[in-house]
Amino acid sequence: MNIKVLTLISGGDVGGAKTHVLSLLKKLNESIKADMICFTEGVFVDDARAMGIPTRVLNSGNIFKDIATLKEIVVSEKYDIIHSHGSRGNFMATAIKRCCGLPLVSTVHSDYRLDYLGRPLANITYGTINKIALRKIDFLIGVSDRTSEILISRGFKPDCVYTIYNGIDMSGEMAVKPRREFLKALGVSFPEDSIFVGIAARLQPVKDVATMIRGFAIAAKKEPRLRLLVAGDGPEEANLKSLAKELGVDDKVAFLGWIKDMNSFYAALDINGLSSLSETFAYALTEGARYALPTVSSDVGGVGRLIDNGVSGFLFEPGDAETLAKYLTALAPDEKLRSDFGNKLYEKTKKLFSLDATCNTQLEIYKSILRKHGHKADKRYGIVICGAYGMGNIGDESILEAILAEIKQADPDIPVYVLSRNPKETRKKNRVRSIYTFNILSFLSTTSKASLYINGGGNLMQDDSSRRSLWFYLYTIVAAKKRGAKVIMYGCGIGPINYRFNRKLSAKIINKYVDAITLREDASIEELKSMGVIKPEILLAADPALSLLSESEDRIKSIMLTNGMLPDGGYICFMVRDWPGFEEKVSAFAGAADYVYEKHGLTPVFLTIDRTRDCEPTGRITRLMKAPYFILDSPFSSGEVIGIMSKMAAVVSIRLHGLIFASGHGVPLVGIVYEPKVSAFLDYIGQSNYMELEDVSEEKLVAAIEKAIEQGRSEEQAEAVARLWELEKVNRQALDKLLNN
Repeated sequence: MNIKVLTLISGGDVGGAKTHVLSLLKKLNESIKADMICFTEGVFVDDARAMGIPTRVLNSGNIFKDIATLKEIVVSEKYDIIHSHGSRGNFMATAIKRCCGLPLVSTVHSDYRLDYLGRPLANITYGTINKIALRKIDFLIGVSDRTSEILISRGFKPDCVYTIYNGIDMSGEMAVKPRREFLKALGVSFPEDSIFVGIAARLQPVKDVATMIRGFAIAAKKEPRLRLLVAGDGPEEANLKSLAKELGVDDKVAFLGWIKDMNSFYAALDINGLSSLSETFAYALTEGARYALPTVSSDVGGVGRLIDNGVSGFLFEPGDAETLAKYLTALAPDEKLRSDFGNKLYEKTKKLFSLDATCNTQLEIYKSILRKHGHKADKRYGIVICGAYGMGNIGDESILEAILAEIKQADPDIPVYVLSRNPKETRKKNRVRSIYTFNILSFLSTTSKASLYINGGGNLMQDDSSRRSLWFYLYTIVAAKKRGAKVIMYGCGIGPINYRFNRKLSAKIINKYVDAITLREDASIEELKSMGVIKPEILLAADPALSLLSESEDRIKSIMLTNGMLPDGGYICFMVRDWPGFEEKVSAFAGAADYVYEKHGLTPVFLTIDRTRDCEPTGRITRLMKAPYFILDSPFSSGEVIGIMSKMAAVVSIRLHGLIFASGHGVPLVGIVYEPKVSAFLDYIGQSNYMELEDVSEEKLVAAIEKAIEQGRSEEQAEAVARLWELEKVNRQALDKLLNN
């Protein structure tokens, strides 16, 4: 691979940042040319050279001379990318940006506003320099999803922020000393039957080792065999020793100081721990995973990406010593649970967080940066998407998620702008640029630079709920087309459009300004024909959300366990919403839910699509029920909702996207029709097990549920799912055609 990268870093880095940079550079040099310049001599530079990383030091004592030398090196050696780390590296990169014309990228290893916590002078100087420099850098890499989300929430361009996770070398055997020998050399003598909890961290406030000691002290009262090993040094050491003494566990806690032989440290543990208030993605956890250690950690940074709570470890809120103690108490006496957690964590780390995986991610980031840098001169390059986004409805958000995934397959680098009621949340969640839905000036400015406008998903073309919304969406189509963008109505439904004026206006605008339409059911084709829409290319497809996949099995198990559910238990899902006439049917839903629990042993699970609207009608049902039930109303992702639904024996849904998710993954369903779009979709997929909301009774609901349970997940249903997935591909084909043209 012919890429040449120059890394700039101060050279005084320690801990995770040092490990990340050096291990990654060594691995990268197997595929590309990756050199490094540091600005101070020391252990960092010595270790880099020992690892064979091409390293130079610029430290003349004159900052202007060092900048001039750096310019000469960059120009003469013809690098493609400058990659900086930390305050000084970022400053030096921006100092030569104008003269070199190369793309700049910086890896952000932590929350840069907390880097100098407790050091006010350093924060004023280095911290301020870093904040200014980061704003001048073209691309940023966060060392966890949460770090990237922080950057996006602070106004950095979402499509210029990447995520990478610290990788660890999972290959080969590590030489370790036997536990007794290792501890004896450190002057530690604990009983043979001790169960060792360990934490490796700098003893600084942000690592909050105090919470680990407090939690350990509570757990040790219930499990006397527990012992705590603390590896690390720092300014908090004296305070932490005093705390251990105050809590009466100073004879069970060993402060080991700075440990060079970390392999032997982890090999000596039974449980690995972390209690930080803030992290990106702690190496202490992946290093422990290399030894298949069960782990208890504060839920910070990217830790939740590594550990599935209750499946491969335990997570607790930062500072929550009580919950930490509960988890230590659960793990200490249960050797099988420790083994199961540790093995799960090992396998996941090896698959997703190995050094090889991190290196491949970094290489893909470099290639993407070079492609995006090459598009800077393009006058018209981008996509604008408009729909019912940013209002907290999982159904609408799933459409956006699916559209973005298909755009990424077609062109992974094209800038995407989404009209949203909550631009900040849309930017953070989807990593796209976003403008407020009714900010017309921004919309006009953006579409004048875009190559494609997507009127995206759902039933936007209808006047049943609001005539003004129809007029708005029609206006955006006209405005985008007049500014030179091609227009597609994507994976949508049409109607009902009731008013004669609106039907004529819609037909006129769609015929004149729309290039292509993909529809999610055949009833919409008939509606367009009846309106006289004939000029755009009209294609029968399926709802884009059908292309979405479930989250991992471990993630779904973790969600269920966190909510008190057994992953292998028997459940039936109800998804309801308020609607005229629903109030009269509440007792019917409650009775049917009680029936299915008594007759089939299936516990009702109420899953919300729109948290702001669905909780109240759900509560009306559950208040009348006798059977136990679960309400899942967290802000789940589409993949999590799909995964939860896949665990259900059947789904009873008023929500259209509940039916779409169920049908797309072969879950037996009962549809409750509150608008024609619901029956149109169910008829289109060949599903007859539905009823009108006004016809709902307990007897009819019970009969429909019995039918769904009896049918189960048949081969015929699997074939129907496969057909739906094939039809959904029509959306992507239409998108490709317009982008390629």
